[in-house]
Amino acid sequence: MTGLGEPLVLDCGLSLPNRLVKAAMEENLAVAGQLPGERITRLYRRWAHGGAGLLITGHVMVDGRALADPSDVVLEDGTPLEPFVRWADAARSGGGRVLMQINHPGRVVSSDMPGLALSASDVSVDAGRYSRLYARPEPMSEDAVREVVSRFARTAALAADAGFHGVEIHAAHGYLLAQFLSPLTSRRTDRWGGSLDNRARMLLDVVHAVRAAVPDGFAVAVKLNTADFQRGGFDEGDAAQVVAMLASAGCDMVELSGGSVESLATHGHPADGRTLAREAYFLELAADLLRTAPLPLMVTGGIRRAATARRVLDQGGALVGMATALANDPDLPGRWLRGEQADVAPRQAQWKDKALAAAATQAVARRQLARLGAGCSTGRPPSAVTSLLGERLHRRRALRRYRRWHAERSRVL
Repeated sequence: MTGLGEPLVLDCGLSLPNRLVKAAMEENLAVAGQLPGERITRLYRRWAHGGAGLLITGHVMVDGRALADPSDVVLEDGTPLEPFVRWADAARSGGGRVLMQINHPGRVVSSDMPGLALSASDVSVDAGRYSRLYARPEPMSEDAVREVVSRFARTAALAADAGFHGVEIHAAHGYLLAQFLSPLTSRRTDRWGGSLDNRARMLLDVVHAVRAAVPDGFAVAVKLNTADFQRGGFDEGDAAQVVAMLASAGCDMVELSGGSVESLATHGHPADGRTLAREAYFLELAADLLRTAPLPLMVTGGIRRAATARRVLDQGGALVGMATALANDPDLPGRWLRGEQADVAPRQAQWKDKALAAAATQAVARRQLARLGAGCSTGRPPSAVTSLLGERLHRRRALRRYRRWHAERSRVL
């Protein structure tokens, strides 16, 4: 039986001190210039001393013209590197490792945002009555695909320069690389569409390009949906095949998650009607994959108890990812490693409107992140209503700032 405190050495040579991971959450804490500021630095220094062997950042965008949220951090050519050096230093200060999650939103771009909304095909987000909040995407040309591949590689190289131990390529949750993987969003008839081999081509090209751009010993991980939880979409059979492809491409580790803005699986409301566990949402679905995977797999999704974390390892998982639980108790990994049976029950909005409830639950978690980033304790979780209203105000301010930055950037370029 693998223990939570046992180290893990990835194929690239990077050694992780234990099996507990702070999984990615969108911090929404970028400052002017779409840079990581003092709040992010302070937040990650707090997590660094909480006991997790690995921290994975919230997504960092590879193209400043394409953001999922106006508070997203961007790292591309021309971005000042010093703020990222401070971020990496803070995240490494407790002796653990840190990966930067790198991402392109594709079509998951709000209609009020300037810039680009790209996708594999001309398929808009279907989020019911909230669909109008998303921009209509432009199908990508082959030149555009190649440009995005090179942007992932360049961002990874800059992450290495800043002192991060590796990157996690985001190919889940309905973002751009997941849009190419899913037959629901990729209706292409060229070399990027059709068969799973073709639909996985962009992701594999990104992995190869990133590996070629970074130094030896730098970890390359991928976040992948176990399933999209949409009928006719990317499923667990597809995931097993893609994991095998990633192992052959030199990927060091795959994190298994699920869902998207169209299917809120990470909030327990998948669009295909499946019933998910209350904890470790995707563990049962990934059971066969965990037993046969040719590379280390990390399972994330609602894990908040040590017993559940141990069950992930017992069933073949190599790493246990926690997200919202660490927004409420950043010391939870260390407490588990000391043998405490600590439990965290994050506040979740129980509203009839599932999409609004999910947004409110995320807002509560991000409010906790903001508290930690301000140097405060998390304390009692704030109310869902207050958090959602506060996040709307924060986004309005961030959108004005991003529009100014985007316009200035466009003039310079």
